[in-house]
Amino acid sequence: IGEVIAIAGYLTPVAFLVSSVIAAFSAFSYAELSSRFPFCAGEAIYVERAFELRTYSISIGLLMVFIGIIASATLTKGFVGYIDYIIPINEHVSIVLLVITLGAIAVWGIAQTAWLAAITTLVLVAGLIAIIWVTRDNLVDAPMLLEHTFSRFPEDSWRKIISGAFIAFFAFLGFEDIVNVAEEVKKPSRNLPLAVIISLVISTLLYITISVSTIATVEPAELANNPAPLALVYERAVGEPPLFIVAISIAAIINGTLVMMVMATRILYGMSRQNWLPAKLSSVNSTTRTPVFTTILITLLILIFALWLPVTTLAVTTSLFTLLVFFSVNLSLLVIKLRDKKSNRCPEGAHCYPVWIPIAGMLTSSAFIFTQIYYWLQ
Repeated sequence: IGEVIAIAGYLTPVAFLVSSVIAAFSAFSYAELSSRFPFCAGEAIYVERAFELRTYSISIGLLMVFIGIIASATLTKGFVGYIDYIIPINEHVSIVLLVITLGAIAVWGIAQTAWLAAITTLVLVAGLIAIIWVTRDNLVDAPMLLEHTFSRFPEDSWRKIISGAFIAFFAFLGFEDIVNVAEEVKKPSRNLPLAVIISLVISTLLYITISVSTIATVEPAELANNPAPLALVYERAVGEPPLFIVAISIAAIINGTLVMMVMATRILYGMSRQNWLPAKLSSVNSTTRTPVFTTILITLLILIFALWLPVTTLAVTTSLFTLLVFFSVNLSLLVIKLRDKKSNRCPEGAHCYPVWIPIAGMLTSSAFIFTQIYYWLQ
């Protein structure tokens, strides 16, 4: 959230709202496609079913793997700012320890990984709710702050909103990863669409509320220069050391990194099972029942990028490539729906939405990309 505030300032809640709306159309497209094709390597499968172009499908699958690696590296960089509150430690050492530990957990087994992800998700939600609670008195000032900002609305306001939203978009990533564990979900045609939509709704409510309470508690300029902004907000609101929020933030980072790591691994595994990639990538260890070689490969790549690139570059790269994938997913659904329209059918068990959903997803994703590129070039 600190990187978004550094760009959007008091317009941060608007930036998060814009990101959530853009993500929503693609979320519904993912929901429908996951009910139609409940398989690992979801995006690559969707493109293959729509266009039957092996090269295009493999490219999208590998792009999703790259997104998972870059997103994990981004979150890992955020770990450094919070762990420093507890243990002063060299940045590179903390990154190496975190990534290797999470890689070992991912190798251990999907059940252990899922349990850790579930626990850290609950801890994260509890932490965000705690921040909202301790800053609740400041929320009454939020409408006045937003009104004051909009009343002046400088010329570069839209630039701040769009550029901030481009980074805020990173916060809404995750719903698309759900489809890549489809083969380990019970009743996937029913449960995957529900999980996709519910995860986006909860994320939207939490992040918009958090962004409002944050800028109402601490000046944006101060938050922008702090490596652990939520810890600062908690400390300012409560007047006590923010160890509780630091622990929550670390749990959130562990959760996000682990989910992205598993997603990237499962995509390579799924593509290998489709005979699109070498068989070695889908080999499963007889003891852990996990693709050990693939998990180690992904872990090493995450480590390289986390040690190499700054956090803002990682977040922007993740958002850009994710929007490109979203465009392809929406286009794939549109092609499939137009094909189905000729026979006037929706597959049994699938959740079918109006045809304008993928069209809106394509338009918003592409407009978001081109607008941000336009601002970069100015």
